[in-house]
Amino acid sequence: MDSFTDQLLFSASITGPICLMLLLGIILKRFQMINDDFIDGASKLVFQVTLPALLFLSIVKSDHDFSASAELITFGIVANVLFFLFTSYSTKKLFNDPNDQGVIIQGGFRANTAIIALAYVANAYGDEGVAQAAVYVAPMTVLYNILAIIALTPKGNTTGMQAWALIIKTITRNPLVIAIITGFAFVILSIPIPDMVVDAGQYFANMTLPLALLCTGGTLNMRSLKDDQASTWFSTSYRLVLAPLFITGGALLAGFRGLPLGVVFFMSGAPTAAASYVMARSMGGNASLAANIIALTTIGSLLSCTAGIFILSSLSLM
Repeated sequence: MDSFTDQLLFSASITGPICLMLLLGIILKRFQMINDDFIDGASKLVFQVTLPALLFLSIVKSDHDFSASAELITFGIVANVLFFLFTSYSTKKLFNDPNDQGVIIQGGFRANTAIIALAYVANAYGDEGVAQAAVYVAPMTVLYNILAIIALTPKGNTTGMQAWALIIKTITRNPLVIAIITGFAFVILSIPIPDMVVDAGQYFANMTLPLALLCTGGTLNMRSLKDDQASTWFSTSYRLVLAPLFITGGALLAGFRGLPLGVVFFMSGAPTAAASYVMARSMGGNASLAANIIALTTIGSLLSCTAGIFILSSLSLM
Protein backbone atom coordinates (compact mmCIF):
# COMPACT_ATOMS: atom_id res chain seq x y z
CA MET A 1 0.00 0.00 0.00
CA ASP A 2 2.83 2.39 0.85
CA SER A 3 4.39 1.80 -2.56
CA PHE A 4 1.04 2.48 -4.27
CA THR A 5 0.58 5.68 -2.28
CA ASP A 6 4.14 6.82 -2.98
CA GLN A 7 3.72 6.28 -6.72
CA LEU A 8 0.39 8.11 -6.70
CA LEU A 9 1.90 11.05 -4.81
CA PHE A 10 4.85 11.12 -7.21
CA SER A 11 2.49 11.22 -10.20
CA ALA A 12 0.43 13.99 -8.61
CA SER A 13 3.58 15.98 -7.79
CA ILE A 14 4.32 16.29 -11.51
CA THR A 15 0.85 17.17 -12.80
CA GLY A 16 -0.45 18.89 -9.64
CA PRO A 17 1.48 22.19 -10.01
CA ILE A 18 0.33 22.52 -13.64
CA CYS A 19 -3.26 21.88 -12.53
CA LEU A 20 -3.02 24.56 -9.84
CA MET A 21 -1.54 27.13 -12.23
CA LEU A 22 -4.30 26.48 -14.77
CA LEU A 23 -6.90 26.78 -12.01
CA LEU A 24 -5.31 30.02 -10.84
CA GLY A 25 -5.56 31.37 -14.38
CA ILE A 26 -9.28 30.52 -14.44
CA ILE A 27 -9.83 32.21 -11.05
CA LEU A 28 -7.87 35.34 -11.93
CA LYS A 29 -9.85 35.67 -15.18
CA ARG A 30 -13.14 35.13 -13.33
CA PHE A 31 -12.31 37.91 -10.83
CA GLN A 32 -11.08 40.12 -13.70
CA MET A 33 -7.54 40.35 -12.30
CA ILE A 34 -6.42 39.32 -15.77
CA ASN A 35 -8.40 40.01 -18.94
CA ASP A 36 -8.26 39.18 -22.63
CA ASP A 37 -5.88 42.06 -23.37
CA PHE A 38 -3.47 40.82 -20.69
CA ILE A 39 -3.69 37.26 -21.98
CA ASP A 40 -3.08 38.33 -25.59
CA GLY A 41 -0.07 40.47 -24.64
CA ALA A 42 1.38 37.90 -22.23
CA SER A 43 0.91 35.07 -24.74
CA LYS A 44 2.85 37.04 -27.36
CA LEU A 45 5.58 37.75 -24.79
CA VAL A 46 5.83 34.05 -23.97
CA PHE A 47 5.89 32.88 -27.60
CA GLN A 48 8.22 35.57 -28.93
CA VAL A 49 10.55 36.24 -25.98
CA THR A 50 10.45 34.19 -22.79
CA LEU A 51 9.96 30.69 -24.24
CA PRO A 52 12.69 31.19 -26.89
CA ALA A 53 14.97 32.41 -24.06
CA LEU A 54 14.17 29.27 -22.02
CA LEU A 55 14.87 26.91 -24.93
CA PHE A 56 18.02 28.77 -25.97
CA LEU A 57 19.50 28.80 -22.44
CA SER A 58 18.53 25.20 -21.74
CA ILE A 59 20.68 24.20 -24.72
CA VAL A 60 23.71 26.46 -24.24
CA LYS A 61 23.93 25.80 -20.47
CA SER A 62 23.49 22.04 -20.68
CA ASP A 63 26.20 19.38 -20.45
CA HIS A 64 23.94 16.99 -22.36
CA ASP A 65 25.46 15.07 -25.28
CA PHE A 66 23.05 16.26 -27.96
CA SER A 67 24.47 13.89 -30.58
CA ALA A 68 23.10 11.05 -28.46
CA SER A 69 19.59 12.45 -29.02
CA ALA A 70 19.64 11.67 -32.75
CA GLU A 71 18.01 8.28 -32.20
CA LEU A 72 15.28 9.83 -30.04
CA ILE A 73 14.57 12.55 -32.61
CA THR A 74 14.44 10.05 -35.47
CA PHE A 75 12.01 7.90 -33.53
CA GLY A 76 9.86 10.93 -32.69
CA ILE A 77 9.61 12.03 -36.31
CA VAL A 78 8.75 8.56 -37.63
CA ALA A 79 6.23 7.82 -34.86
CA ASN A 80 4.45 11.15 -35.22
CA VAL A 81 4.22 10.91 -39.01
CA LEU A 82 2.75 7.41 -38.73
CA PHE A 83 0.26 8.59 -36.12
CA PHE A 84 -0.67 11.55 -38.33
CA LEU A 85 -1.39 9.19 -41.25
CA PHE A 86 -3.50 6.94 -39.05
CA THR A 87 -5.42 9.94 -37.64
CA SER A 88 -6.00 11.39 -41.11
CA TYR A 89 -7.28 8.11 -42.56
CA SER A 90 -9.67 7.29 -39.70
CA THR A 91 -10.99 10.86 -39.41
CA LYS A 92 -11.82 11.12 -43.10
CA LYS A 93 -13.63 7.78 -42.92
CA LEU A 94 -15.86 8.94 -40.05
CA PHE A 95 -16.39 12.68 -40.65
CA ASN A 96 -17.53 14.19 -43.93
CA ASP A 97 -17.35 17.96 -43.34
CA PRO A 98 -14.08 19.27 -44.88
CA ASN A 99 -14.06 22.23 -42.45
CA ASP A 100 -14.08 19.80 -39.52
CA GLN A 101 -11.75 17.12 -40.87
CA GLY A 102 -8.54 19.12 -40.76
CA VAL A 103 -9.32 20.53 -37.31
CA ILE A 104 -10.06 17.06 -35.89
CA ILE A 105 -6.86 15.67 -37.40
CA GLN A 106 -4.77 18.56 -36.08
CA GLY A 107 -6.36 18.25 -32.63
CA GLY A 108 -5.51 14.56 -32.58
CA PHE A 109 -1.83 14.68 -33.54
CA ARG A 110 -0.55 18.18 -32.64
CA ALA A 111 0.66 18.24 -29.03
CA ASN A 112 1.44 21.26 -26.86
CA THR A 113 5.08 20.26 -26.54
CA ALA A 114 6.53 23.71 -25.85
CA ILE A 115 4.32 24.68 -22.89
CA ILE A 116 2.41 21.90 -21.12
CA ALA A 117 4.72 19.01 -22.03
CA LEU A 118 7.78 21.11 -21.17
CA ALA A 119 6.20 21.94 -17.79
CA TYR A 120 5.64 18.22 -17.12
CA VAL A 121 9.26 17.45 -18.05
CA ALA A 122 10.59 20.30 -15.88
CA ASN A 123 8.62 19.03 -12.87
CA ALA A 124 9.73 15.44 -13.41
CA TYR A 125 13.39 15.84 -14.43
CA GLY A 126 14.51 19.43 -13.80
CA ASP A 127 17.04 21.25 -15.98
CA GLU A 128 18.51 18.07 -17.49
CA GLY A 129 15.08 17.02 -18.70
CA VAL A 130 14.32 20.47 -20.12
CA ALA A 131 17.58 20.43 -22.10
CA GLN A 132 16.77 17.08 -23.70
CA ALA A 133 13.15 18.08 -24.23
CA ALA A 134 14.30 21.24 -26.06
CA VAL A 135 16.19 19.06 -28.53
CA TYR A 136 13.01 17.05 -29.11
CA VAL A 137 10.75 20.13 -29.33
CA ALA A 138 12.69 21.65 -32.24
CA PRO A 139 12.00 19.00 -34.93
CA MET A 140 8.49 18.39 -33.56
CA THR A 141 7.66 22.09 -33.93
CA VAL A 142 8.76 22.00 -37.56
CA LEU A 143 6.98 18.70 -38.21
CA TYR A 144 3.71 19.78 -36.56
CA ASN A 145 3.58 22.97 -38.63
CA ILE A 146 4.11 21.04 -41.87
CA LEU A 147 1.52 18.38 -41.02
CA ALA A 148 -1.00 20.98 -39.79
CA ILE A 149 -0.83 22.87 -43.09
CA ILE A 150 -1.29 19.60 -44.98
CA ALA A 151 -4.28 18.66 -42.80
CA LEU A 152 -5.98 22.07 -42.93
CA THR A 153 -5.49 22.81 -46.65
CA PRO A 154 -8.79 22.02 -48.42
CA LYS A 155 -8.30 19.55 -51.25
CA GLY A 156 -7.94 21.31 -54.59
CA ASN A 157 -7.84 24.81 -53.07
CA THR A 158 -4.12 25.37 -53.36
CA THR A 159 -1.17 24.23 -55.42
CA GLY A 160 1.78 22.31 -54.09
CA MET A 161 4.02 25.37 -54.48
CA GLN A 162 1.59 27.53 -52.48
CA ALA A 163 1.45 24.95 -49.70
CA TRP A 164 5.24 24.71 -49.50
CA ALA A 165 5.57 28.50 -49.52
CA LEU A 166 3.21 28.65 -46.54
CA ILE A 167 5.12 25.87 -44.76
CA ILE A 168 8.47 27.60 -45.23
CA LYS A 169 7.06 30.97 -44.14
CA THR A 170 5.50 29.45 -41.01
CA ILE A 171 8.65 27.61 -39.97
CA THR A 172 11.25 30.30 -40.71
CA ARG A 173 9.29 32.87 -38.70
CA ASN A 174 8.75 30.61 -35.70
CA PRO A 175 10.67 32.09 -32.70
CA LEU A 176 11.01 28.68 -31.05
CA VAL A 177 12.71 27.14 -34.07
CA ILE A 178 14.97 30.17 -34.43
CA ALA A 179 15.94 30.07 -30.72
CA ILE A 180 16.77 26.35 -30.77
CA ILE A 181 18.80 26.56 -33.98
CA THR A 182 20.66 29.58 -32.58
CA GLY A 183 21.35 27.66 -29.36
CA PHE A 184 22.87 24.76 -31.29
CA ALA A 185 24.97 27.20 -33.31
CA PHE A 186 26.37 28.73 -30.13
CA VAL A 187 27.20 25.26 -28.76
CA ILE A 188 28.80 23.97 -31.98
CA LEU A 189 30.85 27.14 -32.52
CA SER A 190 31.70 27.45 -28.79
CA ILE A 191 30.56 31.07 -28.77
CA PRO A 192 30.91 32.51 -25.25
CA ILE A 193 27.97 34.32 -23.66
CA PRO A 194 28.63 36.99 -20.99
CA ASP A 195 27.30 36.06 -17.55
CA MET A 196 25.29 39.29 -17.46
CA VAL A 197 23.43 38.27 -20.62
CA VAL A 198 22.82 34.75 -19.31
CA ASP A 199 21.48 36.11 -16.00
CA ALA A 200 19.16 38.57 -17.78
CA GLY A 201 17.97 35.83 -20.14
CA GLN A 202 17.32 33.56 -17.17
CA TYR A 203 14.93 36.13 -15.72
CA PHE A 204 12.90 35.86 -18.90
CA ALA A 205 13.20 32.07 -18.98
CA ASN A 206 11.93 31.78 -15.40
CA MET A 207 8.78 33.69 -16.35
CA THR A 208 7.85 31.30 -19.13
CA LEU A 209 5.97 28.40 -17.61
CA PRO A 210 4.06 30.29 -14.86
CA LEU A 211 2.98 33.01 -17.28
CA ALA A 212 2.11 30.56 -20.06
CA LEU A 213 0.06 28.36 -17.73
CA LEU A 214 -1.82 31.34 -16.30
CA CYS A 215 -2.70 32.45 -19.83
CA THR A 216 -3.76 28.93 -20.79
CA GLY A 217 -6.03 28.73 -17.76
CA GLY A 218 -7.47 32.16 -18.50
CA THR A 219 -8.45 31.12 -22.02
CA LEU A 220 -10.24 27.90 -21.04
CA ASN A 221 -13.98 28.00 -21.64
CA MET A 222 -15.60 24.69 -20.80
CA ARG A 223 -19.10 26.08 -21.47
CA SER A 224 -18.42 26.01 -25.20
CA LEU A 225 -18.12 22.22 -25.16
CA LYS A 226 -21.85 21.83 -25.76
CA ASP A 227 -21.11 22.25 -29.48
CA ASP A 228 -19.45 19.68 -31.76
CA GLN A 229 -19.37 17.09 -28.97
CA ALA A 230 -18.76 14.03 -31.13
CA SER A 231 -15.91 15.67 -33.03
CA THR A 232 -14.39 17.09 -29.85
CA TRP A 233 -14.40 13.81 -27.96
CA PHE A 234 -13.12 11.89 -30.97
CA SER A 235 -10.13 14.20 -31.40
CA THR A 236 -9.52 14.29 -27.64
CA SER A 237 -9.42 10.49 -27.44
CA TYR A 238 -6.76 10.43 -30.14
CA ARG A 239 -4.67 13.12 -28.45
CA LEU A 240 -4.84 11.85 -24.86
CA VAL A 241 -5.28 8.09 -25.26
CA LEU A 242 -4.19 6.75 -28.64
CA ALA A 243 -1.19 9.06 -29.19
CA PRO A 244 0.57 8.27 -25.87
CA LEU A 245 -0.29 4.57 -26.17
CA PHE A 246 0.97 4.31 -29.76
CA ILE A 247 4.05 6.54 -29.48
CA THR A 248 5.15 5.61 -25.94
CA GLY A 249 4.50 1.95 -26.68
CA GLY A 250 6.66 2.25 -29.77
CA ALA A 251 9.41 3.90 -27.71
CA LEU A 252 9.32 1.01 -25.25
CA LEU A 253 9.66 -1.49 -28.09
CA ALA A 254 12.54 0.59 -29.49
CA GLY A 255 14.37 0.23 -26.18
CA PHE A 256 13.96 3.71 -24.67
CA ARG A 257 13.96 3.89 -20.89
CA GLY A 258 14.37 6.51 -18.17
CA LEU A 259 14.58 10.17 -19.19
CA PRO A 260 14.23 9.61 -22.98
CA LEU A 261 11.09 7.52 -22.45
CA GLY A 262 9.73 10.13 -20.05
CA VAL A 263 10.28 12.86 -22.64
CA VAL A 264 8.49 10.80 -25.30
CA PHE A 265 5.56 10.13 -22.98
CA PHE A 266 5.11 13.74 -21.89
CA MET A 267 5.47 15.05 -25.44
CA SER A 268 2.97 12.54 -26.82
CA GLY A 269 0.53 12.81 -23.89
CA ALA A 270 0.32 16.61 -23.79
CA PRO A 271 -2.93 18.39 -24.77
CA THR A 272 -3.56 19.89 -28.19
CA ALA A 273 -1.36 22.90 -28.96
CA ALA A 274 -2.94 26.33 -28.52
CA ALA A 275 -1.50 27.31 -31.90
CA SER A 276 -3.93 24.88 -33.54
CA TYR A 277 -6.77 27.38 -32.95
CA VAL A 278 -4.90 30.23 -34.66
CA MET A 279 -3.96 28.05 -37.62
CA ALA A 280 -7.47 26.60 -37.98
CA ARG A 281 -8.98 30.09 -37.97
CA SER A 282 -6.46 31.48 -40.45
CA MET A 283 -6.95 28.58 -42.87
CA GLY A 284 -10.75 28.54 -42.83
CA GLY A 285 -11.28 25.54 -40.53
CA ASN A 286 -13.85 25.19 -37.76
CA ALA A 287 -12.23 27.51 -35.18
CA SER A 288 -14.83 26.88 -32.46
CA LEU A 289 -14.20 23.14 -32.74
CA ALA A 290 -10.46 23.77 -32.44
CA ALA A 291 -11.05 25.80 -29.26
CA ASN A 292 -13.22 23.02 -27.80
CA ILE A 293 -10.54 20.40 -28.46
CA ILE A 294 -7.87 22.56 -26.82
CA ALA A 295 -10.03 23.12 -23.72
CA LEU A 296 -11.03 19.47 -23.26
CA THR A 297 -7.56 18.04 -23.90
CA THR A 298 -5.95 20.57 -21.55
CA ILE A 299 -8.16 19.52 -18.65
CA GLY A 300 -8.13 15.85 -19.62
CA SER A 301 -4.35 15.62 -19.90
CA LEU A 302 -4.01 16.28 -16.18
CA LEU A 303 -5.81 13.00 -15.54
CA SER A 304 -4.37 10.97 -18.42
CA CYS A 305 -0.78 12.07 -17.75
CA THR A 306 -1.13 11.36 -14.03
CA ALA A 307 -2.31 7.85 -14.89
CA GLY A 308 0.51 7.38 -17.39
CA ILE A 309 3.16 8.60 -14.94
CA PHE A 310 1.78 6.25 -12.28
CA ILE A 311 1.96 3.24 -14.60
CA LEU A 312 5.42 3.97 -16.03
CA SER A 313 6.98 4.89 -12.68
CA SER A 314 5.43 1.85 -10.99
CA LEU A 315 7.14 -0.32 -13.61
CA SER A 316 10.41 1.65 -13.12
CA LEU A 317 10.44 2.61 -16.81
CA MET A 318 10.82 6.39 -16.45
